[in-house]
Amino acid sequence: MIIDLSHRITDGLRTYPGMAPPRISTEVSFAETAARMAPGVSFAIGRIELVGNTGTYLDTPAHFHPDGYDLADLPLERVVDVPTVVLDAREGISPDLLDGAGDLAGCAVLIHTGWSRHWGSEAYFTGHPFLTADLVATLIAAAPALVGIDSLNIDDNTDPARPAHHGLLGAGIPIVEHLTRLDRLPARGARFTALPAPVAGMATLPVRAVAVLPD
Repeated sequence: MIIDLSHRITDGLRTYPGMAPPRISTEVSFAETAARMAPGVSFAIGRIELVGNTGTYLDTPAHFHPDGYDLADLPLERVVDVPTVVLDAREGISPDLLDGAGDLAGCAVLIHTGWSRHWGSEAYFTGHPFLTADLVATLIAAAPALVGIDSLNIDDNTDPARPAHHGLLGAGIPIVEHLTRLDRLPARGARFTALPAPVAGMATLPVRAVAVLPD
């Protein structure tokens, strides 16, 4: 079974306060092409304008570190068919969140806070769960392939130090934010994939994040 862990991107979607929403329109319409194609044949081409941090998206190191790799150089082994560990943080992100989690090396570590239930409402934008600097340090030492969260931000967005972004991305560990449906995954056994387009010079872009459940 394949579980879609991504939020749908729609025209005018609000992902984060203060960021321009995506604008989806038609570049070439069916009516325009019908006039020049063979009878009964037509096609359409869409157009989308968006910032990189829209919907469910992946951050590469270049998001915080100018010398870090960008989307075009993202190592595929970090984001394709990665063994997954889901950490249950629905009761809050406590200092002992990683206790008993086992070996995290090379895994997609997904933090399940349950915050995605607020997606699409004003409640999503305030009071969100986030990782502390101490937890980030422990995660970096554990060497996961990537870290994801189903919250507004993996950092406290009032903290200018941004320890999760600065630390994880500085260690070459990409981040996926605004995940959803993590309640559908087991603690271990699923395989995670989240692929952005390989856009050179861009650090962040929406992904279709999915998990394949074990038989």
